[in-house]
Amino acid sequence: MYAVVETGGAQFTVEEGSLIRIQKIDGASGDKVTLDKVLLISDGDKAEVGRPYIERASVEAELVAQDKADKVMTFRYKRRTKSRRTIGHRQAYTELKITRINAPR
Repeated sequence: MYAVVETGGAQFTVEEGSLIRIQKIDGASGDKVTLDKVLLISDGDKAEVGRPYIERASVEAELVAQDKADKVMTFRYKRRTKSRRTIGHRQAYTELKITRINAPR
């Protein structure tokens, strides 16, 4: 069984036991999180699609880690002016482990 959930402006395909990295949310390691914006649930031969979300459906997850991604370097350059600028950025993320997919039956 898998589901498609929306969080932080992005959509993720999740299964029980899978790990996903989402945009940072508040919480500490070990906290329980419920994702209630479920777009699709499929159990192999039957799929239920929401309009836009499935009512009474949710995905339960456990917060594994709060961390920052690898540094992304940006380099700006303008020719003939000795204009150079290097910028680095590390995006914060939350890692979740999916524990249960609750489908409305």
